Amino acid sequence: MERTKAGVYISVIGAMVMWSMTFVWFKIVNEVYPPFAIVFLRLLAATLIMLGIAGFTSVLQKIQRRDIPSFLILALIYPFVYFIAESIGLTKISASLAAVILAMIPLFVPIGAYLLLNERVTVPNILGILISFLGVLIVIMNLDFSLNAEPAGIFLMLLAVLCAVGYTLLVKKLTHRYNVYSITTYQNIFGTLMFLPLFLVFDLQDFAAAGHTMKAILNLGYLAIFGSSIAFILFNYSIKTIGAIRTETFTNLIPVLTAVFAYFMLGEELGLKKIIGIMVVLTGLFISQVKSRKKPYDHLHAP
Repeated sequence: MERTKAGVYISVIGAMVMWSMTFVWFKIVNEVYPPFAIVFLRLLAATLIMLGIAGFTSVLQKIQRRDIPSFLILALIYPFVYFIAESIGLTKISASLAAVILAMIPLFVPIGAYLLLNERVTVPNILGILISFLGVLIVIMNLDFSLNAEPAGIFLMLLAVLCAVGYTLLVKKLTHRYNVYSITTYQNIFGTLMFLPLFLVFDLQDFAAAGHTMKAILNLGYLAIFGSSIAFILFNYSIKTIGAIRTETFTNLIPVLTAVFAYFMLGEELGLKKIIGIMVVLTGLFISQVKSRKKPYDHLHAP
């Protein structure tokens, strides 16, 4: 039991590390390829890899007809709408404000999980989430708290937050009937098909005329293998095992880890303020994982 619990936390932290790295990988690839091309190609590559593995194993389950709408909705909200909202939103507001808004995801998940999944919200859950969110603010905000933002940009980032919340809750329901490999594979398949028209209409010519480099291709591969495949498998496994609320709290690690990776790989500044924020986030994560004395709902655990 303890080994399983340790494995879950290793999984979710691993997913956060990979997703944190995607910001660095995306920035490197974006120097050569346009945004829609990057998203489409990473999803396409991830799909081909996962289908190739499934061809030699029996891990991929067949979708039941009744669940096709759920998988379509899953891919529609994430990655399709989420990536579009995030990409356009970042052109209208600062990256710091965008990160603040996205860090609100763990604050909304408990509400949805309580209303839709009957997950119990505990005092440590709420306290840990709030402390972790405070740490994120310390990392990404300036000392003068100055933020400039367009209403449209704020709206788009909030839409991205709602998509991420909806994705987490829908995955939790699907894990009762499908393994996490199947969920991730079908999510990538449908997401690829949804992004294909955008790639063909907006980015195909720019992609064809781009000066392809090995560095860009390698980092695009990292986005596909780690960002769109392994990270989602680990994240979905954590949702299945420890629930949506406790898993989603770990997403506050993303802006923190991104700051660390950007310091070492992109030369961005990492001062005392960011280090303090990192410590506050980790404290909040630890508190959020403390179990209540009340017996948890049995149906929240993986069968």
